[in-house]
Amino acid sequence: MAAGLGQLDSRLSRMHPEFQIDPTIIYLNHAAVAPWPRRTSEAITAFAQENLIQGASHYPRWSLEQKRLRERAMAFLNAGSPREIGLVKNTSEAISFVASGLQWQPGDNVVGICDEFPSNRIPWEALSIKGVEYRTADIRGADPEGALLESMDQNTRLLAVSSVQYASGLRLNLERLGSACRQRGILFMVDAIQSLGAFPMDVRAIQADFVMADGHKWLLAPEGLGIFYVAERVIEAIQPTQYGWHMIENAGDYDTQAWSPALSARKFECGSPNMLGIHGLAASLSVLMEEGMDNVSRLILERTQRLMDLISQEACLELLSSKNPERLSGIVLFKHRSTPNAAVWSHLKNHQVICAMRGGGIRFSPHFYTPLEQLEKAVRLAAEAT
Repeated sequence: MAAGLGQLDSRLSRMHPEFQIDPTIIYLNHAAVAPWPRRTSEAITAFAQENLIQGASHYPRWSLEQKRLRERAMAFLNAGSPREIGLVKNTSEAISFVASGLQWQPGDNVVGICDEFPSNRIPWEALSIKGVEYRTADIRGADPEGALLESMDQNTRLLAVSSVQYASGLRLNLERLGSACRQRGILFMVDAIQSLGAFPMDVRAIQADFVMADGHKWLLAPEGLGIFYVAERVIEAIQPTQYGWHMIENAGDYDTQAWSPALSARKFECGSPNMLGIHGLAASLSVLMEEGMDNVSRLILERTQRLMDLISQEACLELLSSKNPERLSGIVLFKHRSTPNAAVWSHLKNHQVICAMRGGGIRFSPHFYTPLEQLEKAVRLAAEAT
């Protein structure tokens, strides 16, 4: 990166009006829980104030905001219709809807990734009581997608992957996997929590059947609400496992005795919507869409590469993430060659560097607005840990 460009990006980041985190904090933990943009905080504050003064007097307007959020999420994912967008509590819930809602047969198998985050492992392991095998592929070699494809056979019903591995930051080629699944008649599910909000996501280009992500990481939104994409072609294939007034086709008609599940992804929203979360997520999505996801991903990758360069320049630090440009994400994993991870993490925390211990190392995860000079300070502090 040219010095001038780096300085320009850094200056713009410090001045970005949407991010007002304490300047004494170096926040490198977006892969865990992200700070909110200013407009998200303002939207939630305004919603709370309205409740304080007027209660639910304007509930129809809140419902309109829910409709707008589905439309915004549809555009963000390049989905075909708002009908394909469900608003769920979190990624784990969405994955569980898929795992529990499909009609499994003994002998079916699900292919996943070794060392996967529990949210995308436990629901599949729980299917063993139905005679379903959960098999995992080691994707640490030169051809991660090839390893996954080799694990499939004629009994593979679904491929369940994370778009980006939560510890190492390894990013998968989703288009290759989606194309292979479509050719083989295998369902394709993507846990996108470590990429949605960091990289453009085109659910039609990757031919996904299901994509889900919480709002509280790269989407910069509150905890408690996530996006669940269900392709129109498979909505009917997933049976609901939770029931209530909101998931039926004629929601709002409280007097009728006849009912049937909604014909859209709303069938996975059994009860009252999280209106506070809806206002927050809508505001956060608007920030990313105004910035433009191509620009957001470019800035994240610049910061990722900068971190990797800085870590490689420190003899006492060892980079654990892949250096392959096609595999880079917003996550950088490394370790100190002589100081235990816990001591490094504690040293960083004591110096106001917010990060995480994951995957046998220290995980840094900057977002597009993170000042570049903060990366230099964070790596220097890690190298100094004893």
